[in-house]
Order: sequence, then C-alpha cells, then structure tokens
Amino acid sequence: MQNLSSKIAIVTGGTRGIGRAIAERLLREGASVAICGRSRETVDRAASEMKPLGKIIGHAADVRKTAEVEKLFQAVDAAFGRLDILVNNAGEGVFRKVGEMTPEEWLRNIDLNLNGAFYCARAALARFQKSGGGFIVNISSLAAKNAFSGGAGYNASKAGLNLFTEALMLDHRHDNVRVCSIMPGSVDTEFGDGGRRADSSWMIAPEDVAETVAMVLRMPERTMVSRIEMRPSRPKK
Repeated sequence: MQNLSSKIAIVTGGTRGIGRAIAERLLREGASVAICGRSRETVDRAASEMKPLGKIIGHAADVRKTAEVEKLFQAVDAAFGRLDILVNNAGEGVFRKVGEMTPEEWLRNIDLNLNGAFYCARAALARFQKSGGGFIVNISSLAAKNAFSGGAGYNASKAGLNLFTEALMLDHRHDNVRVCSIMPGSVDTEFGDGGRRADSSWMIAPEDVAETVAMVLRMPERTMVSRIEMRPSRPKK
C-alpha cells in the first residue's frame, strides 16, 4: 500500500463538507495539503482550524477562472515545490426544471462542476509531467447516472465529469497518472438546500467519502481504482 505521509495534495472546495473532510483525512495520513475556496475569509478560517492536524495552506480561488486556477497552483509550487495529488471536489447545484432554468444557472452547474475540474486537471498534469506522475480524484455523484426532476443541469455536469474522468485516465495512464471518479449518493452536508437536515442519520457522512479517497490513494501503483459508487446502506423508504 502507498504511504501518503510525503505526498503533496490540493483539495478544491476544501473549506467545508466533503472537501473539508478529505483535507482533514489527508492531513491525518501525513500529507501536506492546499485547500481553496472562493472566499478568502472562509479559506483562511478553515486552514487555521486544520493547522493542528499538519502542514496546510489555503488559497482563495474560483476554479471556474483559469487565471485563478493558475495562481492557486503557483502558490502550491511556491509552498511545497511539487504536486502529487489533486482532488477535484469543488461543486455546486442549481436545481430548476429545464423550462424554468436560465442560461446563467445552467452555466453555473457546468462551469464549476465540469469546466473547473478540467482547468485544475490540466494544471496538475503539467506538474505531474515534470515529477513523473500523480493522482487525480474527481468527486462526482450518483446523479451522474440517476436523473431526477429539477436536476438537469447538475445531472449533465456530473455525467460529463464521469466521462471526462474516464477519458483523462485513458489519455494519461501511461504517463504514470492514476485517475478515479468517486460517486456518492446522499451525503450529510449543507449542499443543495443551505442547511443540514433534521434527520440525517441514514445519510453518508463526509468522513466516509474521505475514507474512500484515502483508500484509493493508498492502492499500490500497479492497481488503479477508476470508479466507485457510494450509497447509504439504509436510505429512507
């Protein structure tokens, strides 16, 4: 199994929810971690709170904007000198029926959930080429394969992310780049409705997704786990 104690990782959307749990888990594994989010205040607060767990930096960046993505990766270059792991976690959902959705709302889904992952993967690959390899984990969703009313934009963005992830793997597996798509179902975060649910005991915990990410990253180099689906064991009937 791979030891993560000397690895350098970026976790996008790492200030809360699934991204925060992943960043904390990687720090506990001994990795050095950079997190990003769109607000300088929330990024600084999250990085400060996680500092007791290990070496971490925070950088405000909107991954929908290529210039800000490049500044994020340059900050990691300056702080750590290289990059081994990228976790594309930043995402959001605008939930409207197709006839009610504006073009701007459609693009909010696609720009962050799909385009942002491409921009970050492209920047990571440039670093991996110099260092001899790396690992990209894209946090997708079961919504990528299970459409639901009001979810057209989100469904499309995550379905696109899945096929992008697969093509990315095929393009670069012989460059010593491993790639994985993790597809959780209902996770107990504030995503989507602005608040935690009153009864969330049946849902996947963010820490469960983080555990899965760590498991995938620890696999021996000869083996690549390319896609994982996660579901609550006992969802509400």
